[in-house]
Amino acid sequence: MSARPEEERRRLLQGTGVPEAVEKDLANVRSEYYSIVLPFMEAHPKLFSRRVRSLELYRQLVALVMAYSFQEPLEEDEDEKEPNSPLMVPAADILNHIANHNANLEYSANYLRMVATQTIPKGHEIFNTYGQMANWQLIHMYGFVEPYPDNTDDTADIQMVTVREAALQGTKVEAERLLLCERWNFLCKLEMVGEEGAFVIGREEVLTEEELITTLKVLCMPAEEFREFKDQDGLEDDKREECSLAITNIPKLRASWKQLLRNSVLLTLQNYATDLKTEQDLLNNKEVYAKLSWREQQALQVRYGQKMILHQLLELTS
Repeated sequence: MSARPEEERRRLLQGTGVPEAVEKDLANVRSEYYSIVLPFMEAHPKLFSRRVRSLELYRQLVALVMAYSFQEPLEEDEDEKEPNSPLMVPAADILNHIANHNANLEYSANYLRMVATQTIPKGHEIFNTYGQMANWQLIHMYGFVEPYPDNTDDTADIQMVTVREAALQGTKVEAERLLLCERWNFLCKLEMVGEEGAFVIGREEVLTEEELITTLKVLCMPAEEFREFKDQDGLEDDKREECSLAITNIPKLRASWKQLLRNSVLLTLQNYATDLKTEQDLLNNKEVYAKLSWREQQALQVRYGQKMILHQLLELTS
């Protein structure tokens, strides 16, 4: 008897963020179906027979559209507007995606066109890009990944609440815990953290640099300095921190910041069912790897890519 889809997702992708993303999607689809779609179909019975009034059918249609559609990129001044509606572009969705693509879809007021971004030799495949997508996003949206180390856009997430948990572990008395909660609440007020947010770590840079720097700074600064910082509503002089959070600059961070970041990474790694060595052994044994199912191979690539990024952080914060 085969495992249920949710059980298989949890088993293969625990710790990657994919099971949670899928569950959130399914909940949104269900809510949308019963609050909007079904009432609309019931209001137009001549157009929609009872046979098509099905949550499962609607779920399949949503998956089809999201997997094969494109969205026109927002202009810089459109960030606050609603996202553009998805477009179905059959001539474009026949092309596969890789991070190191050689073509991309260009949008204009009158047409869409696929344009080569480099010389493509005769007989070579034309690769499109679906955007800068980590492997967990690719498997979530499209059901495939790029094998390590091909996906240069790969990332690993450290949940924001995990950093809070790591900081709480460093407190010894109730007064310290209360002060830490005050610091966290202030970070929430500054919109630097949230209960469902994540710090996104790439191979070469931290994509949520401002949020992570501010969080490490506020959670680690001396109590009196925090009081002054809070009194100023988080505003400071124009001087910037001595180093950014490019991956190569992490060793230059203050010792307390590095320790908190390291402890957060260790907690994040505990969310996975297996360790990095187990993944490496599977990937290095070609005979064993070949016997894995397609889904098992794809999930392994997701887990391994994330763990490589997290272990790189461990080395840089040691």
